Amino acid sequence: MDTDTAIVSIRNLTFSRGNRKIFDDISLDIHRGKITAIMGPSGTGKTTLLKIIGGQLRPEKGTVKVNGQNVHQLSLKSLYQLRKGMGMLFQSGALLTDINVYNNVAFPLREHTQLNESMIRSLVLMKLEAVGLRGARNLMPSELSGGMARRVALARAIALDPMMILYDEPFTGQDPISMATLVQLIKTLNMTLKLTSIIVSHDVKETAAIADYIYVLSQGKIIGQGTPEAIEQSDSTWVQQFMHGNADGPVHFHFPAIPYAEDLFSSDNPQ
Repeated sequence: MDTDTAIVSIRNLTFSRGNRKIFDDISLDIHRGKITAIMGPSGTGKTTLLKIIGGQLRPEKGTVKVNGQNVHQLSLKSLYQLRKGMGMLFQSGALLTDINVYNNVAFPLREHTQLNESMIRSLVLMKLEAVGLRGARNLMPSELSGGMARRVALARAIALDPMMILYDEPFTGQDPISMATLVQLIKTLNMTLKLTSIIVSHDVKETAAIADYIYVLSQGKIIGQGTPEAIEQSDSTWVQQFMHGNADGPVHFHFPAIPYAEDLFSSDNPQ
């Protein structure tokens, strides 16, 4: 792994929820200026990984460095400062429902800067123009379509000119036109703003179309990694099952359990 160009460097990460191991000694790098995809079946910890990178969750073992800083050794003040450089696009958009589009985008600028309202206005209009929604600045979140809401959330995510954007399932619930718009927008913004993007997604086609590098997770391990072309040609049955959406393969439909007949006749009461 080339750590010289890595903005995020994860080494020997282990994390569990109860008795279930989400990550089992994994290591990966996110390179500057690139779009990196974290993919895998539902429940493999993709969103959990974003929370660990952002310092919301603490690993049992291993290190997570962002821009050379060990995230989980920072003071609260230093962690908040680091987070200002990390924009986040939540799966739900997470817009503030009681204020309009303009004020949603202005919110982080008012919270984290000392800029006057004239400068904030210029920046808000600039960010909304970048996502094609300058004309929607007076609308309330309830008046937006799902695709528009996601784009407003993206404008808010880039309001502070972050070094990196974390996308949590950006394409979920989008119609084909909105999805295509978001795909192009993520690629364009990454290039023009010189961002680093981490996309957590199980939308294979859309994510692979813009990713520079892909990590595929399953059962706590990295089961495949490489460029989209390399992933497509992988001889791993795990990777092929996920990338092609095959029902049969190493990833089973049933969650691990004792034999069905044994369970039916067991005297144990449900918990």
